[in-house]
Amino acid sequence: MYTEFHPGKVWLDTDGNRIQAHGGSVMYLNGKYYWCGENKEKTDGKNGIWHWGIRCYSSTDLYNWKSEGIIIPPDVKDEKSPLNPKASMDRPHIIYNKKTKKFVCWLKVMQSESEQSMTILTADNILGPYTIVKKWYKPLQMNSGDFDLVVGSDGKAYIYFERCHTETICADLTEDYCGVTGYYSTHFPYGHPPYVREATAHFQRDGKHYLITSGTTGYLPNPSMAAVADTWHGPYEVLGNPHVGDKSNTSFHSQISSIFKVQNKKDLYIACADRWLPEAMDKKYEIYEEMFNAIYENREFDFSKMGDQPVQNTSIADYVWLPIEFDGKNVKIHWKDEWNLDDFK
Repeated sequence: MYTEFHPGKVWLDTDGNRIQAHGGSVMYLNGKYYWCGENKEKTDGKNGIWHWGIRCYSSTDLYNWKSEGIIIPPDVKDEKSPLNPKASMDRPHIIYNKKTKKFVCWLKVMQSESEQSMTILTADNILGPYTIVKKWYKPLQMNSGDFDLVVGSDGKAYIYFERCHTETICADLTEDYCGVTGYYSTHFPYGHPPYVREATAHFQRDGKHYLITSGTTGYLPNPSMAAVADTWHGPYEVLGNPHVGDKSNTSFHSQISSIFKVQNKKDLYIACADRWLPEAMDKKYEIYEEMFNAIYENREFDFSKMGDQPVQNTSIADYVWLPIEFDGKNVKIHWKDEWNLDDFK
């Protein structure tokens, strides 16, 4: 039994196995939290397996998580399926539509660096079974990278996604949450990696909309960036890197995938991050910066410096869950070797 959080340490479920819910998010339903994400249990970096479906866990205290099994299984028969284990499927996010009474899951699928799309599924229960309703869907006819799905108090939903290697898009979802309406706004036009933003995580507090994003450096971490706005579509004011005292410039060797507010706490938000490569914490994201700059400046680059395989061993990826603190409108994330919910009102 866990009684506190230990960021960056191995986190086991109630059966004693590593938790496999990467790049996902947490939802609160009927007195219980559900944590759904990428199942990387078979992704050893050698067999070419990118994922083994989407796994879900449940908890009442946020420390101890029971495995509810694989809620979206891999498609091992169809090599062309977006759910095939060798397909680069990432960032499962699930939201609930009160009008249709459906749980809606969006998945990012990367066919190549220049060809990325979404697959959308629905279910009557958060634990499934899920049915694919759209494959290879490109919102706004754009190549779509990392994303977040959000539902407002009025039931209207939005997607924040990286228009690949270009900018961040906020788009209104259709009433069934299975597509976009066509209305959208653009943000952070930083042009190309590693500066363009990915892994967008949205949350609301005191009428403000916050986004925390990372740069684009693959599984190697980089400095995060926080921004704030008065509306869903902004304009967003950049606040800078929220990770206080992070001398490594790696967001404490992690990448935030989602942020949620803890129930029955006045002002506690948790940033849920993945430490994708715990055995490569000595690697520096500046290698990516050097590579991308060389590519865009049409200079040669020694790719042997990267030392990375197409599929990394993310079966041993860890989690870094830390509380968000506030100073006026500014957000701050401090490192804590361990922390407890009782530390907050």
